[in-house]
Amino acid sequence: MMLLAITLCFSGFTALSLAMDKHQLDLHGKAQATPARMRLWRWVGWTLVTVAFALCVADHGWALGPVLWLGALTVGGLLIAFGLYPFRPRWIVPLAWALPVIGAVVALF
Repeated sequence: MMLLAITLCFSGFTALSLAMDKHQLDLHGKAQATPARMRLWRWVGWTLVTVAFALCVADHGWALGPVLWLGALTVGGLLIAFGLYPFRPRWIVPLAWALPVIGAVVALF
């Protein structure tokens, strides 16, 4: 479940970054998205981060769940900020789609 929480945080942070003008242009290289699309990205991002929190709390309880969620947020943010964004920004969006699926498959088995 922890891998799924990390991948959801990664995808949530990607969605939140796509809701910002600068990152929208950096990651897609296209013109700015519509305000409705950016609002949608913001909602998706916060929803994914909230689902990651719920998974951590459901899996480890209230004593350890929020602490593990903060760790998942840290790992997801570090992967984007210091790993992919400076070196391979075009990989971020495809990975944001693929990693939660991989995390869910790993969590099921």
